[in-house]
Amino acid sequence: MRALLITLAFATLATGCIGAESGEPPVVGIRNMYNQPRYDTQERQPFFADQRSMRPGVEGTVSREMERSLTWATGRAADEGYVLEVPPRLIAAHGGNGAFLERGRDRYDIFCAPCHSYSGDGKGMVSRRAAQLGAPGMVAPTFHDDRLRHVPDGQIFATITNGVRNMPSYAHNLPVDDRWAIVQYVRALQLSQAPASVAGNTEQPQ
Repeated sequence: MRALLITLAFATLATGCIGAESGEPPVVGIRNMYNQPRYDTQERQPFFADQRSMRPGVEGTVSREMERSLTWATGRAADEGYVLEVPPRLIAAHGGNGAFLERGRDRYDIFCAPCHSYSGDGKGMVSRRAAQLGAPGMVAPTFHDDRLRHVPDGQIFATITNGVRNMPSYAHNLPVDDRWAIVQYVRALQLSQAPASVAGNTEQPQ
């Protein structure tokens, strides 16, 4: 009896080994879930009237990841003007100014430095290459221009979010908090290379 049980167990294990070949078709409980069409990103498909495989979000829905504060999400205040500075509560929520700046530096070096350079002077690798090819319109501006020193923080945030001219939107690459962290780091870069008369006055214009 014991030998029979051992034989049956061995036979069961042998038939269940991965890689065992079988000429039988696969057993599929719900066939229409097994064989269903798939589409590549941005591929045309005939099911919907607009023939787009990528479907827009349902109007009025809010994702769990979406920032609920319109000020934080857009860089604009209730009066439709730009927020003058990075929201202090956002900085505090990320461990204070030091940690927030470090996060901004990390994200800036990845997403911004290729065009704007690590120092923010607009002479990154992409900008230098564009200048060599005779495409000055592709050269990034320097953050140390007097005009950019005095724009509100919310305007820089909105530019990162929406893009401007040749600069694309980074809304899909960077979460809201990371965009604000980059703004804070850009301000640090500006202060690090500001003339003494500018560095002594860090107030935003009213």
